[in-house]
Amino acid sequence: MGIADYGGGQAPSSDVLVVTTNDVPGYRVRQVIGEVFGLTVRSRHLGSQIGAGLKSMIGGELKGLTKTLVETRNQAMERLTEQARARGANAVLMFRFDVTEAADVGTEVCAYGTAVVIEPADTV
Repeated sequence: MGIADYGGGQAPSSDVLVVTTNDVPGYRVRQVIGEVFGLTVRSRHLGSQIGAGLKSMIGGELKGLTKTLVETRNQAMERLTEQARARGANAVLMFRFDVTEAADVGTEVCAYGTAVVIEPADTV
């Protein structure tokens, strides 16, 4: 099984494997490159803020905000993989997201992990 065949949660066409675990079964870490991250801050537009306010009064999913957060997380993850690739990594271990409010104007999403070079464990 090659890295591209491993079902690790990133886009199938990605050449950088991203996992939340400390290792990848069947692979060994040949080189630790270091921390990588992808950061983005998004603000909500006025229409979604009004809709979210009304929806919060009656309950239910805030679909517009959910869509925005998914897009934001995807952008942060793309930036993380771009940084890992640029530094010569073929994998990111211990991948995590951190989400915070940015001064009441938007949401900051940071994707982070450890960039590494991995190879099949049976390679000498």
